[in-house]
Amino acid sequence: MTDDQRELVELLNGAAQGHLPKAMGVEILEASPDRVVGRMPVKGNTQPYGLLHGGASCVLAESLGSTGAALHAGPDRVAVGIEINATHHRSATDGYVTGVATKLHAGRSLATYDIVITDDEGRRICTARLTCMLRDRPPAGGDAVAPSSPTR
Repeated sequence: MTDDQRELVELLNGAAQGHLPKAMGVEILEASPDRVVGRMPVKGNTQPYGLLHGGASCVLAESLGSTGAALHAGPDRVAVGIEINATHHRSATDGYVTGVATKLHAGRSLATYDIVITDDEGRRICTARLTCMLRDRPPAGGDAVAPSSPTR
């Protein structure tokens, strides 16, 4: 990993309180533009029946895929998730779930990642696909998605 890539991963792992992945216990274990691996505890991320919440799987998937897209984009660009889909195959009730995001496409304006989430026994919990739009980094305080939006 380059210094810029290490800095991004450290930022994501040590994000300030209030950031959703941090609050959910998402931890990036390995990161490159081609492959990102991370995990999240099931405890604290469940629905009322004690099963891993499907939305929690999507948070893990988007966190990993968007990290890969940001690493691909480079330090002068930003990655913004524009589409995610997820198929939930089975439930998890304890331990950790681990996600592996693998690059499917990485161009100048879009990056798409396939994310497979498994439980501690290696059973597939969820399969997701995330597409991120890649944009030039705005000036400090600017809007990365819609810099000339009339509603802002």
